[in-house]
Amino acid sequence: MEWRDEGIILGTRKHGETSAILEVMTRAHGRHLGLVRGGRSRKQQPVLQPGNRVDLLWRARLDEHLGTFQVEAIEMNAARLMDSAVAVYGLQTMAAHLRLLPERDAHGGLYETLAVMIAHLDDADAAGELVARFELLVLDELGFGLDLSQCAATGTRQDLAYVSPKSGRAVSRAAGAPWRDKMLALPAFLQRGSGLRADPAAIEDAFRLTGFFLTRHVYEPRGIEPPGARAGFLAALRRHHSPGHESGKASAGEAATGETTR
Repeated sequence: MEWRDEGIILGTRKHGETSAILEVMTRAHGRHLGLVRGGRSRKQQPVLQPGNRVDLLWRARLDEHLGTFQVEAIEMNAARLMDSAVAVYGLQTMAAHLRLLPERDAHGGLYETLAVMIAHLDDADAAGELVARFELLVLDELGFGLDLSQCAATGTRQDLAYVSPKSGRAVSRAAGAPWRDKMLALPAFLQRGSGLRADPAAIEDAFRLTGFFLTRHVYEPRGIEPPGARAGFLAALRRHHSPGHESGKASAGEAATGETTR
């Protein structure tokens, strides 16, 4: 068995004395793992870093085997991303979300979105919006997509302000007013075609919204906890938006936690 594809590295873990098991999100073969012989060498280590875009050749005797990867760099993003705690935690958060999907299932749209996001993830003012939208895409790919296009009660597409926690559908400000204390806020920037940017309060509302449905439909039914990287990402965003904040590099501990678990 053999195939060639393009992928974005999500993480690695050590294997034996010299090799590494690589986890990638590929364009046509979904999230995939494979053994990289000599992956811990000085030559290979800079390439096998989370966020890098690579060309992959996978070989195995049978399709269900782990197989081996031959890896060549296409785009070296890791060094740039490691300069930002927001980017480091953002990439780890998206990797954790991709692990909710079945291994080796193709999700071309998510791959393309991930590639675009990595190009902008070190822009902390944009990263919150990007990752929130990514969480909506993951919910959709898992079969739990939210309908934010029109009011569930009236059908209007104007002044949508809430999301029903029961149905996952948008509700207009007027229709939802009697139950606003029980509704989830719908940030305007999440509405298709709004063209609006998000302030820190809108970012918090967006992650409260996506977190609610991820917990209900994914984490609780599977008996798992939300990824710690998500909390780290939100904390890094809050630090970035805090008065008097000075941007700095992510700590070595933050940047070095790309090893995968399986």
